[in-house]
Amino acid sequence: MISKVNRKMERERRHARVRRKISGTAERPRLCVYRSNTNLYVQVIDDVAGNTLVSASTLDKEVKTKHANKEAAKEVGALIAKRALEKNIKDVVFDRGGYIYHGVVKELAEAARNGGLNF
Repeated sequence: MISKVNRKMERERRHARVRRKISGTAERPRLCVYRSNTNLYVQVIDDVAGNTLVSASTLDKEVKTKHANKEAAKEVGALIAKRALEKNIKDVVFDRGGYIYHGVVKELAEAARNGGLNF
C-alpha cells in the first residue's frame, strides 16, 4: 500500500541536509527563513555563538501585510535588511529552511538583496 508523504518531515530532511553544508559565523551570519501557513519569520543567526542577531516577521508592527504571501515577503525582506545594516551586517549566508527557492522565499530573498544584504 502506498503511504502518504509527510511534507513536514520531508522539509525537515531537506533543511538538515542544507544545514550540514552551511553555518553562520560572526563575520558572515546565516539568514534563516521559516514559513508557516499564516506568517513568515526571518532571523540572522551567529551559529558559532548561538545568538540571534536580528529578526523580523509578519507579526512586527512595521509590516503592513499580516499574511504569508509575496507582498508580506517583500516587506519582511526589506525590514530584515534594514535591521541588519543598522547592526553593520552586510554579508550573510542564505538558509532557505528546506523550502523551494520559489514564490514567497524568492521574493523575500530578492527584497533582502535590494535592501543591501549580500548573498
